[in-house]
Amino acid sequence: MLPVIALVGRPNVGKSTLFNAMTRSRDALVADMPGVTRDRHYGVCRTGTRPFVVVDTGGLSGVEEGIDALTAQQVRFAIEEANVLVFVVDARDGLLPQDRSILAELRRSGKPIIAAVNKTDGLDLQNAMAEFAVFGIANTLPLAAAHNRGTEDLVAATERLLPPEVEEVVDPGEAGSIRVAIVGRPNAGKSTLINRLLGEDRLIVSSVAGTTRDPIRVPLERDGKRYTLIDTAGVRRKARVEEAVEKFSVIKTLQSMAAAQVVVVMIDARENLADQDLTLIGHAMDEGRALVIAVNKWDGMDGYAREQCERALERRLQFVDWAKTVFISALHGSGLRELMRAVVRAHHAATKELTSSELTKTLELAYEGYQPPLVRGHAPKLRFAHPGGSNPPTIVIHGSRTKHIAPAYRRYLENFFRKRYKLEGTPVRIAFRDGENPFAGKKNVLTEGQMRKRQRMIREMKKRR
Repeated sequence: MLPVIALVGRPNVGKSTLFNAMTRSRDALVADMPGVTRDRHYGVCRTGTRPFVVVDTGGLSGVEEGIDALTAQQVRFAIEEANVLVFVVDARDGLLPQDRSILAELRRSGKPIIAAVNKTDGLDLQNAMAEFAVFGIANTLPLAAAHNRGTEDLVAATERLLPPEVEEVVDPGEAGSIRVAIVGRPNAGKSTLINRLLGEDRLIVSSVAGTTRDPIRVPLERDGKRYTLIDTAGVRRKARVEEAVEKFSVIKTLQSMAAAQVVVVMIDARENLADQDLTLIGHAMDEGRALVIAVNKWDGMDGYAREQCERALERRLQFVDWAKTVFISALHGSGLRELMRAVVRAHHAATKELTSSELTKTLELAYEGYQPPLVRGHAPKLRFAHPGGSNPPTIVIHGSRTKHIAPAYRRYLENFFRKRYKLEGTPVRIAFRDGENPFAGKKNVLTEGQMRKRQRMIREMKKRR
C-alpha cells in the first residue's frame, strides 16, 4: 500500500504550492490569499526512490467556528491517515503563536514530523532557520516551493521516515486471478456491480453517497476465469450506515489502483462526466494500469439521452481512446459479460510478453513508414528496441538524437506498436535511450533486422575491396 504524508500548517504558508511541486501537477488551487484550500487534495509523489501519497490540507486558522471548523476537521482526518506529517511554516512571517499550537497538536498524534520552512528565497538562510530551531525538530529543512528549491531534500527526508517497504504477499486464493479495482465517484454503483457479479448482497448498498470506505478484496470465478475484485468500499454494520455521511477516501482508491492489475472506472451515465472521473482515470494512467470504462445506469435512458451521453464521452475521453468503454446496468446485470471480457482483454494486453526481435522489426516498419522530423538538419536515428517491462508494456528504443524526438512522434510509435500487437485497454510506455546496443558482445542477441544490416555492410565492404 502506498504510504501517506500530510502537509499541515497555517493558511497561506505555501502548502498548495509545495503539493504541486512534489506531485509535479497543478491540481491544488494556488492564490496569494489565505484559506483558498478548504478540503483536502490528493496526489502521488514519484520524484524519489519510492512513490507515496501527498495530502494538501486547508490552513489551520485557530478558529473553531463555521467553515474554519470544517476545514480543521478535514485536517485532522488527514493527520489520522498519514504516516509522516510535514509541518509547513512561513520564513517571512517568522515564528507565530499559531505555529506553536499547531505543532503541539501534531506532536499529540505521535507521528514523525518534518518542519518545512518555506519562502526562504531572498532571506538570510541562517537567520531564517535559527528562529525555527526552537521547535527541536531534527528534520527542519529550508524551502522555496514556488521555485522548486529544497523539494528534493524534503522528499529524501520524508522517505527516511516512511514505514519500511513490505513486499506484497499474494494470498494463495488470489494466485492466478486477475486483480481488478472498481473505482468511481460516490454512489456510482461500485458495490451494486460487485454484488451483481457475485450473485449475492456481499457489500452494503445505500443511496447515501460515501456509505463505504475501506477497500476489501472479493474472489470471483466467472466463465472459467478467476478474479480478485478490489472494491474501494468496506463492509460495516447496517446500523452504522445512517450515521453522518463519511468522506470518500481518495487515499484508499489510490492504494487500490496500485494493488490492481486492471482498473474499472465507473461513471454514472445520468450525470455529466465530472472532473473527478477524469482525475481517477488520470491516476490509473499514472499507475500504468490497464483500464476499462464502465458507464453505469444505462437502463431507462431514452435514445436521445444515450446519444448525448455517447457524444460527450467520445469527446472528453479522447486521451484514453485505447480504453474500452462498456455500457452497463449494475442493478439489472446488462452488459456485465461484455465488461468482464474487456477486463480479460485489457489484462492480456498489459501482461503480453514481447521479444527484442519482434519489437525491432516493428520499429523498422514504423521508421520506414514515417521518420521523425529533422532536428537542426539531422534526423534522429532509431536502431533497435527491446522490452522494458509489462503492466504496462514498456518499450525501450535505442538510437541517436532521441532526446529531440517530438511528443507527436512518440504518440505515433505508441499507436503503431499498439495496433501491431493489439494492445487494447492498456497504456504503452515508450522510453528512448541514446547510445549503442547494450547487448553488444553477448551471444545470440542480434535480431534478424540487425543481421540483415550487418550482412549488407559486409557485402558493400567486399565490393569496395
